[in-house]
Amino acid sequence: MSKYSREEIERITWAYALKNALDHDGKAQVKSVISKLIAEKKELKAYIREIIPIIRQVVEQVNNLSIEEQERMFESYAELVKEKEKQGKKTLPPLPGAEPGKVKTRFAPNPDFVIHLGNARPAILSHEYARMYKGKFILRFEDTDPRTKSPLGDVYSLIKEDLNWLGIDWDEEYIQSKRLPIYYEIARKLIRKGGAYIDTCPREVSRELIVKGRACPTRDNPIEWHLEQFEKMVEGEYGEGEAVLRVKTDLSHPDLSVRDWVAIRIIDTTKYPHPIVGSKYFAWPTYNFAVSIDDYMMGVTHILRGKEHQQNTLKQMYLFDHLEWKYPIAIHFGRLHLEDFIMSKSLIRKLLSENPDKFWGYDDPRFGTIRGLRRRGILPEAIRQLILEVGIKGTDSRVSFSNLAAINRKLLDEKAHRIMFVSNPLKVQVTGFDEIIAKIPVHPSIKVHRVYKVRSGSEIWINKDDLGHKQLRLIGLGNFEVDGKRLTFIGNDVSYAKKNKLPIIQWVPAESSVETRVYKPIGLEFEVEEGLAEPGLLEYKPGDQLQFIRYGFIRIDTLEKPRVNVVFSHE
Repeated sequence: MSKYSREEIERITWAYALKNALDHDGKAQVKSVISKLIAEKKELKAYIREIIPIIRQVVEQVNNLSIEEQERMFESYAELVKEKEKQGKKTLPPLPGAEPGKVKTRFAPNPDFVIHLGNARPAILSHEYARMYKGKFILRFEDTDPRTKSPLGDVYSLIKEDLNWLGIDWDEEYIQSKRLPIYYEIARKLIRKGGAYIDTCPREVSRELIVKGRACPTRDNPIEWHLEQFEKMVEGEYGEGEAVLRVKTDLSHPDLSVRDWVAIRIIDTTKYPHPIVGSKYFAWPTYNFAVSIDDYMMGVTHILRGKEHQQNTLKQMYLFDHLEWKYPIAIHFGRLHLEDFIMSKSLIRKLLSENPDKFWGYDDPRFGTIRGLRRRGILPEAIRQLILEVGIKGTDSRVSFSNLAAINRKLLDEKAHRIMFVSNPLKVQVTGFDEIIAKIPVHPSIKVHRVYKVRSGSEIWINKDDLGHKQLRLIGLGNFEVDGKRLTFIGNDVSYAKKNKLPIIQWVPAESSVETRVYKPIGLEFEVEEGLAEPGLLEYKPGDQLQFIRYGFIRIDTLEKPRVNVVFSHE
């Protein structure tokens, strides 16, 4: 079985099964143990069919032990689990050409929309490397296209909120739309050096000439003419499409987009006002022009970005050569796709615009935005860990939500309080005792309980499907015989429950149950499930993350008395 013996797999399985059992009232769950094992040894995924019987067997043996026996046995496995968890933490490879204290990286989002998981990758990697080498990290808003990628006024602050939530801080902050006079000055310098020219040919004519490996005849005009025309562009004497500033490159370059690329163009900001500078400027730098100048002037040493920017790197190098600047070290990695989630900013904007009543906004948990994942209940540590595990490899990476959920589950399991929740509820009566003080543990690792006083004859809610058992164990109440809608107390012996393999059932007091609506994101839809939770749910507030016992992890979304709305994170 791969390079691991059956004994090795059994030993690791015992470690995680015991830990999982101790985290869940003495009952390990096969699915959770499988997730732990595959997360630890990804290569075993190919042998999953062979491994599952081993896991089932170990989990059954673990669940037949008393909690005291589980605790005793786990002592001999605890170090193994800690060692594996430590090994599971990924570190980034060395940064080429990096010198401690001199590394400077940047994250440069376009504020035309909030960031998504794919955008978070360069942000996290750039920040991580800057801190790794005790260097500096820049946040720069690239907002010089008010027409086709029009910035949204509220997004600047939302992006900063998302970065802070991800644990990213920055040493310097810039907004490109406030730096246009700087770009103009460099443009003049570039013209004087003979590295750029004003193209006043009609767009179609210029396009045809470029395809033929030629340029607009104005390319050969005197430098003074180009400087004069550039000032006219800046002053607004040219309209849209009537003049552009081009960087001189190789007119025979095989990539047409590289040939004499546009550095500055005219945008009519009376039609497309900018949210920060309004209609103050007419001549706007393109992405490649502004980025090149900023990377040089801000002292960026390393650029980490997607491989779709490799073409831009070629373009920018021409500008650096003209100005006799040294180009930063550029690292290009593949795209990151989160399966079953939309991560296209333009598509999400379209969905929000066309279906305002269906979608919740930037933070809709059905979207792959950072805000959406946060509302879904994904922790920032989980996103960061996922990004570091994927690293800076050049190939595209497709990540399933189950991968992200497995990381998140591990982090949440250690701190999420437990709540009894009943879906598909049915009211039953409990009898056969005088009074029971039910102590429901808030979390396996802390000695805090929610206490409910239950008298014989009281009514409780349980899941209708649980009536299919002849006997069951109600959490905190004991073992019961099932007779229709009457549950009769037969004792509180845990060993009896284990010996007879009684299912451990959550329940909710009928008189104080809390109406709960669960929103389960499925693609671009929600599966909505109504249920009832124990009154302890009202002790928490929106944003708190909990585990509904035997159901899954949730995040409290809104309180609409008497109902609580929650978003389902994952099992």
